[in-house]
Amino acid sequence: MKTIDELLAGPVAGKRVFVRADLNVPLSGTTITDDGRIRAVLPTVKALADAGARVVVASHLGRPKGAPDPVFSLAPAAARLGELLGADVAFATDTVGESAEATVTGLADGQVAVLENLRFNAGETSKDDAERAAFADRLAGLADIYVGDGFGAVHRKHASVFDLPARLPHYAGHLIATEVGVLKKLTEDVKRPYVVALGGAKVSDKLAVIDQLLGKADRILIGGGMAYTFLKAQGYEIGSSLLQEDQLPAVAEYLERAEKTGVELVLPVDALVSSAFPDLKAKAPAHPTSVAADAIPADQMGLDIGPETRKLYASKIADAATVFWNGPMGVFEHPDFAEGTKAVAQALLDSEAFTVVGGGDSAAAVRILGFDENAFGHISTGGGASLEYLEGKTLPGLAALED
Repeated sequence: MKTIDELLAGPVAGKRVFVRADLNVPLSGTTITDDGRIRAVLPTVKALADAGARVVVASHLGRPKGAPDPVFSLAPAAARLGELLGADVAFATDTVGESAEATVTGLADGQVAVLENLRFNAGETSKDDAERAAFADRLAGLADIYVGDGFGAVHRKHASVFDLPARLPHYAGHLIATEVGVLKKLTEDVKRPYVVALGGAKVSDKLAVIDQLLGKADRILIGGGMAYTFLKAQGYEIGSSLLQEDQLPAVAEYLERAEKTGVELVLPVDALVSSAFPDLKAKAPAHPTSVAADAIPADQMGLDIGPETRKLYASKIADAATVFWNGPMGVFEHPDFAEGTKAVAQALLDSEAFTVVGGGDSAAAVRILGFDENAFGHISTGGGASLEYLEGKTLPGLAALED
C-alpha cells in the first residue's frame, strides 16, 4: 500500500487530488456536535494543500436514499473544515454535475473544495457493478490522483471507496496509514496481557469479533446491553433488559469455548437498573438501584454496569500491555448511567498499556464525557471498520489501495 508520504515526495503542485474522507459527523440541525472525523482528516488535507495540490474532498453523511436531501448536506462539514484549515473551502452543491465541475475547475494551487454528499448519487452505494462503475468514472474525471483517507468507510464496497482507486494513481492518507498500523498491533505480535472490553447494545454486532478474539485475547470484558444476553445464557433472570434470544445458543457456545481455551470471559457481577429506559433529552433523574447480576427484578432493566463490576473491570485492565475497547458499558448519554463507561475509559488512562478506543460510540463517549483524547494510545474513526478488520475480513477500501 503506497502512502501519501510517497506521493508528497514528488511534485503535486497543480494536480487535482481526490481525497475520500469520512466527514460523516453527527448533526443537530446544521450544528456539528462532534467534529472528530473532520479533525482526523485534517493532516492529509493540509499536507496536500501546503504542497500546492488542488484538493477535492468527498464523503458521505448519513443514509440518504440516493437523491439530494438537505438534511444530509455536507455544507456544515465543509464550513468546519475551512475553519480548521484557516482558509476558505469551496463547496460544490452536487457530486459530479455542473457545480462540481465548475468548483474543481476554479481551484487554484493549494486550494480545497468539498463535494456534496456522495450518497446523493445512487451509484455510490449501488450493488450493481455497472452503476457503481459509471459513477466512479465521473468522479475520476474530477481528479488526477486518489488518496483514500476515510477509514470509517473502508469496509463498504462503494464507488468512491472501492471502484475509484482503480481508475487513478492511488495512495493511503495519513489517517488510514495510522489506523492500519494500529490494527496490526492488535492482530500481529500483540503485547500481552491483551485485554478487550466490548459493550454496546447488540450482541449480534460483536459475535464475529468475539469468535476471533477467543483465540487471541487473554481477557474479554463484556458490558452494555449485550451483556444481558450473556447473563441470560447463564440462566440468570434479566428482567426487561435488552435480550437477543436468537443469539443465546451462540453465546452459550462462546462461554464454553472461553472456559476450554483459558480465555477469561468476564461478565458483570452487578448492574444499575431502572423500571424504564431514561429520557435522553430531558435527562431527568432516573433514580437507578444497584443489584447483583443474578438478581435483576423481573420489572427492571439493566442500563449500566454496577459499582462492583466497575472495580472488577478496572482490575482486569490494570496490568494489561494492550487494551482494545469498543462499545459503551451502559446508556452513557444519561448521567445516571454513564459511570460504567467512565470507569472503563479511566482504567485505560490509568494503565500503562497501549490503548485503542475502537471508534463509534466509544469515541463519542470519550469526547462527551470530557476525557482528553490525546491521553489514549489511539482513538479510531471507524468502529465498524475496526471490528471487521479484527474479525479477519477483507475490507474493500483497503484492498483497493493495496492493488
